[in-house]
Amino acid sequence: MVTRSFEIPLGESIPEFVEKPHPLTAPEGDKAVFRAKVKGNPKPSVTWKRESGIPIKEGSKVFFDSINKEFVLKLEFLTADDADNYKCIVSNDHADIIYTVSLIVTESQEKLDFKKMLKKRGLPAPKKKAKKVTDEKEMLEILSKVPKKDFEKVCMEYGFTDFRGLLKKLKEMKKKVEVEAVKVLKPLEDVSAKVDSTAVFDTILELRDPNTKMSWYKGNDPLRIQYCLGKYEIKQMGTKYMLYILNVNEKDWGTYSLIVADKKLSAQLKVIDEPLRFLAELKPLKVTERQTAVFEIRLSKKVPNFTWKFNGKELKRDDKYEIITSDDGLTHTLKIKDVRPSDIGEISAQAGDLVQKAPLFIERIPIKFVSNLKNVRVKEKGKACLECELTSKDVTLKWMKDGRVIERSDKYSMTHEGKRAELIIDDAELSDSGEYTVVAMQDNDPTEYYSTSNVTVEERFATVKSGMSDVQAPTGNPAELCVVLNDEKVEGVWLKDGKEITDMTGIQIVKQGAVHKLIIDKMGEEHEGKYTFRAKGAESEATIAIADVPVIDLSVLEMLAAHPVTVKAGHTAYIKVPFKGKPLPKVTWFKDGIEVTEEEQVVMEKASDYATLTIKKCVREDSGNIMLKLKNDCGSAVANMFLNVIDKPKPPQGKVELLERTGKCIKMKWKAPRDNGGKQVTQFIIEKKMAGKKSWIKIGETDSKHTTFATDKVEEGKAYQFRIIAVNVEGLSDPLETEEIFAGEPIEPPGLASQPQVTDVTKDAVTITWNPPAQDGGSPVQGYIVERRKKGSNLWVPVTKELVQDTKFKVDGLLEDSEYEFRVTAVNRAGPGQPSTASNSVVAKDPIKPPGMVKGIHVVDSSNSSISLAWEQPDQGDLPSGYILEMRAENTKEWTKCSKIPISGTSYTVGGLQERQKYFFRIRAVNEAGVGEPAELEEGVLAMPPPAPPKFDLSTKLKSHMVVRAGTALCIHAAFTGSPLPTVTWQKDGIPTKGREIITKGKNHSQFLIHSTKRFDSGVYRILLRNDYGEAHYDIQVHVADFPRPPKNLQLVEEVPNTMTLKWDHTPDIMDDGHAHYVIMKRDARTATWFTAAEKVYSNKYTVTALVPGRKYFFRVIARNDIGDSDPLDSKEPWHISKDKERFSGKLKEYHERDWRKAPHFIAPLKNHAVHRGQDCTMSCAFLGNPRPVVTLYKGNVNITANSKFWYNSTSGVCTLMIPTCSSKDSGDYTVAIENELGQEKCSCVLTVYDKDDKSLLDSVTESLQKSKHIM
Repeated sequence: MVTRSFEIPLGESIPEFVEKPHPLTAPEGDKAVFRAKVKGNPKPSVTWKRESGIPIKEGSKVFFDSINKEFVLKLEFLTADDADNYKCIVSNDHADIIYTVSLIVTESQEKLDFKKMLKKRGLPAPKKKAKKVTDEKEMLEILSKVPKKDFEKVCMEYGFTDFRGLLKKLKEMKKKVEVEAVKVLKPLEDVSAKVDSTAVFDTILELRDPNTKMSWYKGNDPLRIQYCLGKYEIKQMGTKYMLYILNVNEKDWGTYSLIVADKKLSAQLKVIDEPLRFLAELKPLKVTERQTAVFEIRLSKKVPNFTWKFNGKELKRDDKYEIITSDDGLTHTLKIKDVRPSDIGEISAQAGDLVQKAPLFIERIPIKFVSNLKNVRVKEKGKACLECELTSKDVTLKWMKDGRVIERSDKYSMTHEGKRAELIIDDAELSDSGEYTVVAMQDNDPTEYYSTSNVTVEERFATVKSGMSDVQAPTGNPAELCVVLNDEKVEGVWLKDGKEITDMTGIQIVKQGAVHKLIIDKMGEEHEGKYTFRAKGAESEATIAIADVPVIDLSVLEMLAAHPVTVKAGHTAYIKVPFKGKPLPKVTWFKDGIEVTEEEQVVMEKASDYATLTIKKCVREDSGNIMLKLKNDCGSAVANMFLNVIDKPKPPQGKVELLERTGKCIKMKWKAPRDNGGKQVTQFIIEKKMAGKKSWIKIGETDSKHTTFATDKVEEGKAYQFRIIAVNVEGLSDPLETEEIFAGEPIEPPGLASQPQVTDVTKDAVTITWNPPAQDGGSPVQGYIVERRKKGSNLWVPVTKELVQDTKFKVDGLLEDSEYEFRVTAVNRAGPGQPSTASNSVVAKDPIKPPGMVKGIHVVDSSNSSISLAWEQPDQGDLPSGYILEMRAENTKEWTKCSKIPISGTSYTVGGLQERQKYFFRIRAVNEAGVGEPAELEEGVLAMPPPAPPKFDLSTKLKSHMVVRAGTALCIHAAFTGSPLPTVTWQKDGIPTKGREIITKGKNHSQFLIHSTKRFDSGVYRILLRNDYGEAHYDIQVHVADFPRPPKNLQLVEEVPNTMTLKWDHTPDIMDDGHAHYVIMKRDARTATWFTAAEKVYSNKYTVTALVPGRKYFFRVIARNDIGDSDPLDSKEPWHISKDKERFSGKLKEYHERDWRKAPHFIAPLKNHAVHRGQDCTMSCAFLGNPRPVVTLYKGNVNITANSKFWYNSTSGVCTLMIPTCSSKDSGDYTVAIENELGQEKCSCVLTVYDKDDKSLLDSVTESLQKSKHIM
């Protein structure tokens, strides 16, 4: 599995296999079908691939079967090349799941007609009786001449049923016969291949020695495979040997031979060359401008001189033209990028003397206005500008006013640059008002594109061209205000603070054309104020104020420079600097030339005469030069100081240098810390730990002048890690750690052992062998760890507690019919190496026999379109792997299968039947050994439901108790069964409901809905079912709840010293809601945080303790229920607890050591479980005990603690037992026993494994579900 998501949202999941595809074996020419069912959210996608990387052959079908909900891969007309491992890849947004199955393709043989054989109780057709022999020796001679995979088929043809006995005797006979070195099962055959295709020679050989040398020849010359540059490839698949000849040409025509030992096999390769021709015509193409034009043509064979031409000129590959040739050299493609009008013409494709031609047409892109002309308003004598932007620059433009074309003149200026166009109207007059239009045209396009706007010329009024700005000037300096209008002839008047200026003492008023000035000779306080200039249609305002340079007292500057600010790390630094200045200057703080910004730990404040800088929780990096800069419009002032923060030193520098590294001594060297924290380093501490350990051990220390250290406390071959810590008066630095250092030369774990080989298999044991690893890691191998796992599992389990000394081992204690894999890990003095590759999977089982006749077939249920049947396993023969159920209608004699594949369980429902039609059924058991005798139902069955009283379907999780919030919807959905269909009646508190509800009725369900509930909707709701065979009812207790209303009238009384008693009036909802209670909270008056003093208070009085004398407190009461909290009821004034100055004295009792030992005891015992067959069951219990109890598991009276079938874990007093894939054999009593030196205790439970059709058990489970409470 490949995971993409580390966190999977609620409601979503990774993909999973519901039914995995199965391995298949099929003869050549037949078909193979792989099927898989998957699930997951989001819905997963399924893809199929071959493990070898070869694409799945053409003609294969990959589709989704919507009826059976299966993803299907269908391969038809199988050949030997289709034999491979196939991967089914299931993917969604969270993960990829891959499952691999094998496909084995056998040689085509005559197929047995199993249908005819079954009709005659498994005997072959009469024509086969002629082959029957009575001599066993003759039969052994026949079997010795056929492939092993056909033994069983041949035995059935000749009427021999003791197949396994004959096979055993044949093996003994073959041991006495000398096997020839090479046996040819299929010779080489002549092959014909087209030019540029791939030719394949194949043969099937049985070799006595698999290392026998093979040589391929062409004529009398050997094929040099390693130097053929990929021309020849040799492959082997089992006993099949193949020669691939790639890119066949006429030179490859000839005879090819394979020489193996004393055998020589030969065959001829014939090369077929086809005439050159075009497989399709080159068609005319019409493409939109700026798009890509694609021409494609395919030839009947590959040619070296194919060319593309445009208007008779050969085209070459460049940025404009892309020429592509397919891998097989037959398909040629021409791509013309960014098609323009200049590309219109004739395209031709030429291969030798053959030519195909086709024209290329261009469809022009319509012109669009990216920005249209906009309406313009301009004053008389002003300038009007109209502009627009088009999508193309290759256009022709003309301008029009009121429908008439205008030409370029002194009044009209026209520009066209790139995609932008502009019209400028100079010295606009009233007559220039009107509608202006720009018209755009392009070549090969008859359409005209236009944009229109209106120009309006208005009469002229005076406006402020340049207004006044506020002025600040030092005392005694001149000041000036200036206004510029757009018209020189406009006069104006000056006002100060809203009054016209009449006193001209120290003031000059000057007018120079359109410029108006007010000049003050010497600035004084009497000149400060707001000045206004007014003219016709124009007005401007400004303020004049005094501005002086900021100043810091010289004595303050000298003190800050002489005495640095010193503070310890973690403390607060506070700097305050007084100043004078008007207007109030801007305050900026700098550290080492960088401006300081306000953060959570840095606070900057400014008053009218001082500035402060506060740095909380100082660190060493805060040390440096601090500068305060005061600046206003008149000047600036600067104050410099130094901040020194004292802290523990930084860690020693750089990588530790090893001066000596032997098996007896390690000597190291390091550099002193870059920063000593503002205090002298006093010493260095050296610590070490062994690799893989967590604890550090101090091994020495040195003074600050020495940065070298040597230690002899090491063991040769072991890995260590060291760290050095610097120390000053403020504390210890962070450590400087080394990498892992070996004392002397390291010893590595051994290499990989060979893949284990299975030599013997029984139903409970498997014998495996392996070879030692090639590399022992520098130390002899001490033994091997042998592990096993079930096929498909990721859990490897050691088979012994001790190391295995031999390279052969018998693994016993296996479960019959389970598939296992094995691996081996070599161990030396350095520890275990990497595990070997897993062995081939093997199934622990003995030979099986065909099943006997099925017992007790009977009808379980029926409906108008289906009939459900059940049966029991046969007593005779081995267990069946499935069942073949067949049926026929009353008016027919032909039996048909009810399912495509054998049925795995002992029950089945046949659907799609005709109502009231009689059907007959028969069933046969089947396993790997064959098919059993059929068992037929005695009487026919009608497709109609049996009469039944009404009954509720509790699998839909119908709830018995519901709590809903007022204002939300109440929805009760009930599913039921009954024949005939029952009538449904809803009641509330014994009275039929009416009015506010909406009742929806279906065939087998009914729904009760109130869109917006209120408190009076609480009560007992009953659904009543009736039909001719009985009645049934179900009650649902509904409680409508809302946020509680707040309590009232909070009173505070100090009844007991240093405590506070709160009293209040109950909320009106405390009586109606059994879950309502109060939450008491308190808050120190100095903070804004509320703390919970008590929860789940049910009375209207509570005493708060743990109050600190001398502090003020606020108190709060909140009502709470299952829906939420009410509005808070707070105390209006803080309450003060008087501080008691009395001193108290006390005497502590003598300490006695407590005995913490405890006998084992269950605090959460096992519970009974009921699960479907095939599902996993997990049961848990919790216990206490000291010393830690020993846990033992029993099934009945049998100890199962060490049984590998059961997965068991006991951690932190919780014991968990997991039973995977439960079967009926797992039903029974399970017991957990715990024991220590103080005693023992047991607890038990019952596990029931049932089928889905076990009605009696389902009824008992659903009755227990009715008693449970649910909150909605």
